[in-house]
Amino acid sequence: MMGEVKGLQPERLLEVKNLKKYFNTKKGLLHAVDDVNFFINKGETLGVVGESGCGKSTTGRVVLRLLEATDGEIIFEGKNIRDYNKTEMRNMRKEMQIVFQDPFASLNPRMSISEIISEPLIVNKVYKDKADRMKRVRELMSTVGLAERLTYAYPHELDGGRRQRIGIARALALKPKFIVQDEPVSALDVSIQAQILNLMDDLQKEFDLTYMFISHDLSVVKHVSDRIAVMYLGKVVELADYNTMFKNPQHPYTQALLSAIPVPRLDVHRDRIILEGDVPSPINPPEGCRFYGRCRYRQSNCLNVTPELKEVGPETFVACHYAGNLKPAII
Repeated sequence: MMGEVKGLQPERLLEVKNLKKYFNTKKGLLHAVDDVNFFINKGETLGVVGESGCGKSTTGRVVLRLLEATDGEIIFEGKNIRDYNKTEMRNMRKEMQIVFQDPFASLNPRMSISEIISEPLIVNKVYKDKADRMKRVRELMSTVGLAERLTYAYPHELDGGRRQRIGIARALALKPKFIVQDEPVSALDVSIQAQILNLMDDLQKEFDLTYMFISHDLSVVKHVSDRIAVMYLGKVVELADYNTMFKNPQHPYTQALLSAIPVPRLDVHRDRIILEGDVPSPINPPEGCRFYGRCRYRQSNCLNVTPELKEVGPETFVACHYAGNLKPAII
């Protein structure tokens, strides 16, 4: 994580305003990302967490315009990149990259490591001379901890950790400022996860990178993030720095997520919050709070009035009518 220098205003690299992504289905309009707002300062890591199907991965892809947004603004370094044409967006790709969840599925099995890492350099015509391009490939391999002897190896010959290092090297090839990490360690063994997380932390410090780290594992997100956004059914329900969120979670859903994290100490007891009820369908969702059916604090107005993401403290935002004043349900 990148620490802030006291007294200096952090520089905002990315800001997302009222972002929406809907998909047409046979049953109706699927609200994958619905009116999402957040920002990421230069050099920091924003963790995005939530259960499967909450829209976190779709949000990452929409931010990079791998999927086109239905509505909203994606402001990168002060400019709305949704207004960019194909040529402008192609140039912007050098600044924004992604590391995918499954390192094997994201790599072409017919290409060697050097060919995979070279591809973005070739597509963007960074080097005219092949010798210069191969020198850059070897530099990238060394940076991510891949031995030179693996230059002409293929993905199927390597383990998951090395495959993910290839994906990271490919993302770094064009010297980006911003990288979306879409659950980059969830498909890896626990021992390898720590290696990859430490590598990404070192790279962030060395190259002043800004990350959007997507995960379903709050315990991992806690250790890599400066701030955390919690998503539920296409919406951000809480956004705060990691210290604030883990010490004093405001949204009932965040409280339930945190209660599920195992505590490796016998002298510490944590009451587990069991969520009851079913997750509503994201297809044509009803008005009101989408967490209503599972919330132990729900009140009558929660059924019909959609809570807005509002600031309840210094850079702490919560989408709950009763944030900071939660009382047991009366209905």
